[in-house]
Amino acid sequence: MRQGELKGLFEKNGALLSGHFKLSSGLHSDTYFQAALILQYPIEAARLAEELAKRIEENNIKTDVVVSPALGGVIIGHEMGRALNARAIFTERVDGKVSLRRGFSINKGEKVLVVEDVITTGLSTKEVIDSLKPVGAEVVAVVSLVDRSAGKVDFGVPRFSLLSLEVKSFKEDECPICKAGSIAVKPGSRK
Repeated sequence: MRQGELKGLFEKNGALLSGHFKLSSGLHSDTYFQAALILQYPIEAARLAEELAKRIEENNIKTDVVVSPALGGVIIGHEMGRALNARAIFTERVDGKVSLRRGFSINKGEKVLVVEDVITTGLSTKEVIDSLKPVGAEVVAVVSLVDRSAGKVDFGVPRFSLLSLEVKSFKEDECPICKAGSIAVKPGSRK
């Protein structure tokens, strides 16, 4: 799948939004990718996961388990597990800390693929990786549907995205959209 094709899929499904947004990172942006609007269609979610899985297989990266952060990465993570014939689990934030719950566990030495829907600063992805270190997991790669940093975030492992582009983000106190009088909305809470 070419980058333009994925961008078109986001646009077709109303999943590429323009306006004034407060991202989960706390940054503000005039562009938001709402991957859930595409992932609600199981056939599209499977197709996107298969495209990402091809990149993992082409690079001979072995995967025992796929780990995604809740909530955004759960659907694409599950589909990646299916595409790679690997277990698919997720982390959750508890008292501000990312961790495995619900009886999920990883055995020492298992090869882990971290799967995200959209990466902006990479903070949540790094938190997932850090939460897996104490159990002895071996993180082998990071994949995402969209990389808003255009590859600038380093996770210390190979990374792959279907769409990689630099989208401007601003600290709230430096946001030119705020300075123009606009109020940021948090995507997901929109009607």
